[in-house]
Amino acid sequence: MDPVIVVGAGPVGLALSLALAAQGVPTVLLDEDPDKDETRPARTVVLREDTLALVERLGCKALRHEGVRWSGWRSVRRKQLVRELPLGLGEGSHEDGPPASPIHLPQHALTRALREAVTGQELVQVAAHSRIDTLEQDPKGVTVHTREPNATWWRGSYVVGCDGARSTVRKLLDIRFPGRTAVERHAVAALRTELPWPGQAVLHRLPPWRTGGAEVTARPLPDGAWRLDWLLPPQGELVTPDALITRVRDTLAGWCGETPPYELLDTGVYTLHHRLALRWRVDRAFLAGDAAHLLGALGTQGLDEGLRDVENLAWKLAQAWHHGASDVLLDSYQAERRAAVASRLRAADQSLPILRGGGGLRALVPGSARGHDSLLTDGHLGCGPLGAPPSYSHSPLAPAHAEAHTSVGTPPGAPVVDVRVTAPDGTTVPLRERLGQGHLLVVLVAPGTGVWDRRHWMTAGVMPRLAAAVDALPMKGELLVTESYPGASAHTVLLIRPDGHLVASFGGVRPGELFAAADAVRGGSAHDTTRSDRTADVN
Repeated sequence: MDPVIVVGAGPVGLALSLALAAQGVPTVLLDEDPDKDETRPARTVVLREDTLALVERLGCKALRHEGVRWSGWRSVRRKQLVRELPLGLGEGSHEDGPPASPIHLPQHALTRALREAVTGQELVQVAAHSRIDTLEQDPKGVTVHTREPNATWWRGSYVVGCDGARSTVRKLLDIRFPGRTAVERHAVAALRTELPWPGQAVLHRLPPWRTGGAEVTARPLPDGAWRLDWLLPPQGELVTPDALITRVRDTLAGWCGETPPYELLDTGVYTLHHRLALRWRVDRAFLAGDAAHLLGALGTQGLDEGLRDVENLAWKLAQAWHHGASDVLLDSYQAERRAAVASRLRAADQSLPILRGGGGLRALVPGSARGHDSLLTDGHLGCGPLGAPPSYSHSPLAPAHAEAHTSVGTPPGAPVVDVRVTAPDGTTVPLRERLGQGHLLVVLVAPGTGVWDRRHWMTAGVMPRLAAAVDALPMKGELLVTESYPGASAHTVLLIRPDGHLVASFGGVRPGELFAAADAVRGGSAHDTTRSDRTADVN
């Protein structure tokens, strides 16, 4: 079968090629300009816990050493400290613990790590200086043409446009990209200095010095560096180099009492847009990352959403490439991811008038400043409607509810908690390490098994019956065991998608219901086969 063609070699395109390769799918990665990866300290990315785990699974294990985790979060309004929040280093979904600290690093460090991983992957063919100008589809595949200097035709099974905000793939598919222009403007500087809050990220609203503007943030980077962002008026203000230096000096003096020594590393001005493609799939062609959506106001992270596109799409394309897939499965990418990003954009657009409205009655309401702070904190730390990992509770892949379903701490469609599980080789690993391999995970909650060798309890109790049910699933499944899972009782069985979202949980071993739920995950058969007879075989 022909490889998948990935157009665009930014972080999303690189990650998608690696994610497909991890599931045995070859790709051709069309890289328009391999020399455009600039070393820009002021251009940074913030990875949440789930997207950091994804890039580490893709072969970028050393990446967390390229960035820095924030030890805490400070919110200040005028001269008053509104909130000081410690941040944890682990799973951020525990209600009794602090939010998980994101990791902050230069984008060129992420891109470099992904490129290095691609060079060691035999299933990824990189075609440098290849800019697409033609895309044709037929029932069996896609054909794309690249212009000079490497003009040629490429044949693929599918094509994914990861080619950014000005996506050529999106234009060739004639997909509209409506939205809002210039939602926010920021001046940014990367510098090396010492601030009074080492390791903490700072959000300062309405700072009292003249050039502070409406809002300034400071977020630590590796090697004693910081990224500072000033919110600019939507229109009209021209930020000259001299004006930016004045902002730097005034801000540092406002925080430190006087301007401390600093080394300016990089500066820039960037404008944020909010846009959402009307379609993310046209037959065998898909969009991902900035080609499908633009967001970033109020601390939200567009790259985070692009990497979530990758994790969602990769296992579905792998299923289609290896076994064929129904339109239900392939359409579910747009249904799930577009809805999730649209929800985030709505939350940001609804919050913007409140946070940027400039006073009025809202400013007189007691507690309004703290409420505004909570909204902004959510966006920056990856919590709430502005930042939390998405839940696909209304997915077309969700199984019908059955009496055997039981509730656990994670609702169906939400990302599972990263508990420790015993893998088939007997080792104990975080659950996230078993994701991204293109198969379902079936997790049995069995307290006490940790004290026994796996070869003993594999033949005891419910395990033989559960192992037989997993072997009979319509998609390949891997059987794991955990000592406990939040909200789950002993002998609860969890069915988890390849991208880590909970499908269903069952009170005990229920082969028929497990099969039906797994069949729903794959969107049913790619062919007109009768599944009821196959379901009966495993009861």
